Amino acid sequence: MPRFVVGDEDFELDGRPVRLLSGALHYFRVHEGLWAHRLGMLRAMGLTCVETYVPWNWHAPVEGGPVDMGPLGRFLDAVAAAGMFAIVRPGPYICAEWENGGLPAWVTGGLGARVRTRDEGFLRAVDGWLALVAEQVVGRQVDRGGPVVLLQVENEYGSYGSDRVYLQWLVQRWKALGVTVPLVTSDGPEEHMLSGGSVPGVLATVNFGAGAREAFGVLRRFRPGGPLMCMEFWCGWFTHWGAEEAVRGAEDAAGALREVLECGASVNLYMAHGGTSFGGWAGANRAGEDHLGALLPTVTSYDYDAPVDEYGRATAKFWAFREVLAGFREGTAGFRQGTAGAAGPVPDPPPAPPVLGAPVVGRLERWAPLDGVVDALGGAESETALPPVFEDLGVDRGLVRYRFEIPGPRKASPLWVLGLRDLAVVTAHGTRVAVVEGAPDPVLIGEVAGPAVVELWVESLGRVNYGPRLGEAKGITGGLLHERQYVHGVRARGLRLAALEEPGASARVPWRAGPGGGPGLYGGTLWVVGAGDAVLEVPGGVRGFVWVNGFCLGRYWDRGPRRPLYVPGPVLREGANEVLVLELEGPGEPEVRLGGVPGHDGG
Repeated sequence: MPRFVVGDEDFELDGRPVRLLSGALHYFRVHEGLWAHRLGMLRAMGLTCVETYVPWNWHAPVEGGPVDMGPLGRFLDAVAAAGMFAIVRPGPYICAEWENGGLPAWVTGGLGARVRTRDEGFLRAVDGWLALVAEQVVGRQVDRGGPVVLLQVENEYGSYGSDRVYLQWLVQRWKALGVTVPLVTSDGPEEHMLSGGSVPGVLATVNFGAGAREAFGVLRRFRPGGPLMCMEFWCGWFTHWGAEEAVRGAEDAAGALREVLECGASVNLYMAHGGTSFGGWAGANRAGEDHLGALLPTVTSYDYDAPVDEYGRATAKFWAFREVLAGFREGTAGFRQGTAGAAGPVPDPPPAPPVLGAPVVGRLERWAPLDGVVDALGGAESETALPPVFEDLGVDRGLVRYRFEIPGPRKASPLWVLGLRDLAVVTAHGTRVAVVEGAPDPVLIGEVAGPAVVELWVESLGRVNYGPRLGEAKGITGGLLHERQYVHGVRARGLRLAALEEPGASARVPWRAGPGGGPGLYGGTLWVVGAGDAVLEVPGGVRGFVWVNGFCLGRYWDRGPRRPLYVPGPVLREGANEVLVLELEGPGEPEVRLGGVPGHDGG
């Protein structure tokens, strides 16, 4: 079987120096029915290797619940079938603009800042995760006939911490679990990052979007020998709600890629194809250089301005990269049915997947108020002196209804919420009085007289995925103040987004006929002729989530940038398709619109 090792200056495959031309493609951001097409697009760009993160929280969202690692194994098999190598980056922390950086909320909720350290509780949880990953990866390593050539230890750890005991423990555990391919780390090309995130005896790689010679110069001062590799060549960027979509010119990106390759380095394009953060899994950042400012949630689309766009099509950047990569494939490793060989000619792009045959307007003919949905599908209601956080209620993605009773009689006085994360729709006396976000803290809701029942419907906009506030709790973390007095006694009930995907969930909803009249769950039918890739819009919707045939397309928000939700063709079927819209702020709309994917000028 082929043997892939780290040589003195290059990677070596069966004793021959090779270069990895890789591209990032996250299997969890692409519908499984489209994996083969997306891998074919990467091959057609000139790549011979695929890199993917492995999100712990996506595979194991509930503590003690079922864990399905099958998608990882099936994806690696698809990589092998496509004739490519694979780089696996299983964390446990992955960043990836993904909810909580891939760490389960049930892990971070109890540990806080002890995550990503040698803390015994964290290591116990991580040990179970590594074993699950190893079951899928070890038997698929290149020296066992599979596609996996590298496995990354943690991710950009030098940007977070300096616990070398933790990093060494990870290395030892991976080796004990049977990983024999080279282990690597990846960090920014700065000395404090490389010294904090690297491990003696493990290959260090660097991440950047430009300035390859300078970046590799820093790496060489830190590690004089070993292969050069840019593990994340940032050819695009992600976008936050309320900001302009990130765009990087094709010529600029191609020139920076050429510089990487002229240095004799291996490369992994981040992203080669971004895909979509379905299911409300998009993460968030904190503003400011210190990452301690306002929450900046990331949009549903993870297009990333990548060479293969969100819909799987070639862009101008694709063709520019293809031209650059074609000139550097000499000495590049290919992978053909378990044997090593040189990369062959760049293949043509595969046929495009089917697209929607005709636009569809779906009437939302039934609805249920938000109170009824939470009571029917939410978790058990708690009653405590202080408000519980989302983690206390077992809510990873979703919302929590907090209900306070202000005693009286008392005059109208300022009402404040402390430690709010992230966004709350507030009602008093049954009437909406404010929509507030948790920065700056505390947040003034308004003046309320007592007695009164005050409700705060708090929605998670995505957990922080990078920086010192990783793993912070969601919900109301400080409490409620009325005229400088804490309001004690709160009833809270959470609704997980996943509850709407459980078998029989729709049947438990207290549906009412008619178009509805406010925040709540709306249901209808899309009658499709010619199922295929499509986009869906909720005209006039303010903020919420959409499911088609039980598949969550993700969050929409009129804050922008306005981009319709992508509907992968395999989600749709001929004839009747069930659609659910969970509108969390606006009055609700009587219809949704399904249309073809928008055009582009990428060639």
